[in-house]
Amino acid sequence: MDIKTVLSEVTSVFKDVLDNDDIELQNETTANDVEDWDSLSHIQIIVAVEKHFNIRFTSGEIQKFKNVGEMCDAILKKIQNTAAE
Repeated sequence: MDIKTVLSEVTSVFKDVLDNDDIELQNETTANDVEDWDSLSHIQIIVAVEKHFNIRFTSGEIQKFKNVGEMCDAILKKIQNTAAE
């Protein structure tokens, strides 16, 4: 899996959780850029992303995410680490 695929799948998760098919995420996208992405929906998004990719984030990792790109990088790293085990 590559970063472009991860971003595409994360976008699908966002669309599903926020019930908005118009969402188009970029690496630089933050919560300020997406309508209805608040603290409550953030938790729902993280849980849905973890479930979708079959991964787990630590609370420290989640707090470090400054934008969607950083989340996608972390997802890709976890997927690759799991595949290498």
